[in-house]
Amino acid sequence: MLGQNCLKKLNQNGIVQPLLTDLYQITMAYAYWKSGKIDSKAVFDLFFRKNPFNGEFTIFAGLAECLKFLEKFCYSESDIEYIKQILPHYIEEDFFDYLRSLSAKEVKVFAVAEGTVVFPRIPLLRIEGPLIVTQLVETTLLTLVNYASLMATNAARYRMAAGKLNLFEFGLRRAQGPDGGLSASKYCYIGGFDGTSNVLAGKLFNIPVKGTHAHAYVTSFSTLGELKFSDLAPKNGGTPQSLLKLAVYMRKQLIPLFNVLLSEVSDGELSAFVSFANAFPDNFLALVDTYDVIKSGLINFCATALALDRLGYQAVGIRLDSGDLAYLSNVARDYFRNVGEHFNISYFKDLNIMASNDINEETILSLNDQGHSINSFGIGTHLVTCQKQPALGCVYKMVELNEEPRIKLSHDVQKVTIPGRKDAYRLYGEAGYALIDLLQRSTEPAPVVGEKVLCRHPFQESKRAFVIPSKVEKLLELCFNNGVICNLGENLQVLREQVAASLQILRPDIKRNLNPTPYKVAVSDDLYQFLHMLWLENAPIGELS
Repeated sequence: MLGQNCLKKLNQNGIVQPLLTDLYQITMAYAYWKSGKIDSKAVFDLFFRKNPFNGEFTIFAGLAECLKFLEKFCYSESDIEYIKQILPHYIEEDFFDYLRSLSAKEVKVFAVAEGTVVFPRIPLLRIEGPLIVTQLVETTLLTLVNYASLMATNAARYRMAAGKLNLFEFGLRRAQGPDGGLSASKYCYIGGFDGTSNVLAGKLFNIPVKGTHAHAYVTSFSTLGELKFSDLAPKNGGTPQSLLKLAVYMRKQLIPLFNVLLSEVSDGELSAFVSFANAFPDNFLALVDTYDVIKSGLINFCATALALDRLGYQAVGIRLDSGDLAYLSNVARDYFRNVGEHFNISYFKDLNIMASNDINEETILSLNDQGHSINSFGIGTHLVTCQKQPALGCVYKMVELNEEPRIKLSHDVQKVTIPGRKDAYRLYGEAGYALIDLLQRSTEPAPVVGEKVLCRHPFQESKRAFVIPSKVEKLLELCFNNGVICNLGENLQVLREQVAASLQILRPDIKRNLNPTPYKVAVSDDLYQFLHMLWLENAPIGELS
């Protein structure tokens, strides 16, 4: 009964549960139990080793989901029965009784605030508690943090490339399954996107939802005659008029302005636009590249928009989904200006131009260099699949057991862990930018504003520098204490603002797309000496012969 009830807490995604893990977590749990380590207390760090996308920053996301998972952590009877099936038959029954009693009530979590810019080797989470429980949650915490942080970082990079232009996530149909699609929509919004086409994400996470029509809607109409109903009442009241007749009339007036032949313009496309405008007169945004943007799509859109204007409505704009986006957007903007001036409609020159068509970060930067007239981007595949880098690579490493430090050694120095319970601090320079992140042992006093701090590279002896911070920010704060969430912090709008504010603390050269300057992460002198002492103690001594 406990297992069934705990799934209902905090609106937790039902798929995020203790069995969402690797089998070796459970086999280790049994081996720990069999070895008498039930009362052992462990400290684990969750961190990553390299920033994604050839950049020099990462956005931490997924914390709220981690806390909700821990808050409800428990095994249901059906979970126990399944575990019995997949483990060898000789597993002792008492072990399953032990699993039934497990919860995270003795676990503490210290974490960086969600939505904060973070860097390699800094623990995003420090998990403290009974060894078996803290081991069992490893895989689940990693899957909740890895994609969320990667997605939020990807979205933040798109936001920086696009500046103040609107960004909409259109990736559900290309995402890695339904849960991937929902996560993408959620963490894109945190990272700086303005909305999504994903209706379920809009409902679950209160994200603005955007969408109009596809090419199929346009091609479903072939002639003007098949549009049986197009009457639309003026916005301020009055007798309904035929929107189609108004649009056909306005198209004839536009032919000289567009310098096209009427025979080149698709009647079916005009019927589709009028039909859609009739259904959504206050939200008419048309996809104009089904046949030919310049010779058909733009003139049919403008004719429909002018017909709406006659009835007191304002069209929203167009979407370009193929072709030379910079060129076509500039052509469209010129047409909008000319039509607005010709018919004395002031808002027409500012109609929205949205671009989609497999856009990635480099596409936006290239469009910026070319010069374009796009107001907003709809981005799907490259965004939600993180095609530039498919995984962040967070790891979960034991750093202390029963108050004794633990270190993992490797021939690859980057994989050597930094042992012991640690705190992390962000030190700021006089210009107000973050200067360096500092790891130190939790027994050390915190850095003090105005006092000199020796910061050292964890593995390179000669790399060291003194820093006199103008501001000191503690990064790891208690957020889960003995089964209780201290601060869920799940308001997406607040997290979105946190991301934007956090990025402002970085110098522009650290955030730039090409050859960014690495941000420094250091250890205190005390932690440096401690690390290298343990390294020597644990490294095997070879013998020459």
